[in-house]
Amino acid sequence: MMNLDQANALRQRMNGEELDKAKTIAVISGKGGVGKSNITLNFALSLIKQEKSVLVVDLDIGMGNIDIMLGLQAQHSIVDMYEQQLEIDQIIERTEQGLAYIAAGSGLSQIFHMDEAKFSYFLDQFESLMRDYDYIFFDMGAGATKDSLFYILAADECFVVTTPEPTAMMDAYAMIKHVHLRNPSLPFFVMMNRAETIKEGKKAMQRIEKVVNQFLNKKIIPLGILTYDKLVSRAVIRQTPFIELNPYADVSKQLKSIVDQYLAGDINLNKQKGQTFISKLKSFIKER
Repeated sequence: MMNLDQANALRQRMNGEELDKAKTIAVISGKGGVGKSNITLNFALSLIKQEKSVLVVDLDIGMGNIDIMLGLQAQHSIVDMYEQQLEIDQIIERTEQGLAYIAAGSGLSQIFHMDEAKFSYFLDQFESLMRDYDYIFFDMGAGATKDSLFYILAADECFVVTTPEPTAMMDAYAMIKHVHLRNPSLPFFVMMNRAETIKEGKKAMQRIEKVVNQFLNKKIIPLGILTYDKLVSRAVIRQTPFIELNPYADVSKQLKSIVDQYLAGDINLNKQKGQTFISKLKSFIKER
């Protein structure tokens, strides 16, 4: 006899609904070197400590380094999945901390130029993951190409990482504008990294809030501020996430507080039929 969960799943499929419980988050920056991948990794691990299931997908073309920061060597990458026709579960690496991640691998740029058959296989495989995780992060490369932009536009939320440095702020605004003009409804959460003080970070956050609101008529959501800490550099050298290397350091406690606040205000979007990550990505790719 069919149980209740099976019956609900069948009913949803018959109604054409996609069973994607995962919230998809694209993490972007206007320029490289602002700590985007480091924040993605440590944010994900902090969510796991809150008993959330998390997958990080490294989509940073030519600069993928999630596995390097973990001190691990991935057996497979996302490129292997469609080149060797592997199932997506075969390319997922899992750490002792409970993090699941998919490495970028060499030749990643090909994933943004797949033929229809390979892209269909990729989507079918990826759709199966949407029911297995609470959060899926896409660690995007700095800036955006025409095709990689589709993955950002299709996400439920966008985390923007910047620093108070004027050039980083300008590039972050340019990136927000580039994405916003193509998807005005996409929520932007901004993380201010490497601030000298919390006060400096707040001032920088207020500046970018004001500019985005003034010129784009868009309200960004301040995600939080991380102050400069030598621990972060030491953690990268030791290939250990900084929240693991010293969970009691200021930067680690700041990140934990940010994650706590994010979860407290986190609302799973009421995704309408046809507006899931998979369906949005399909529609964007068709339009290219």
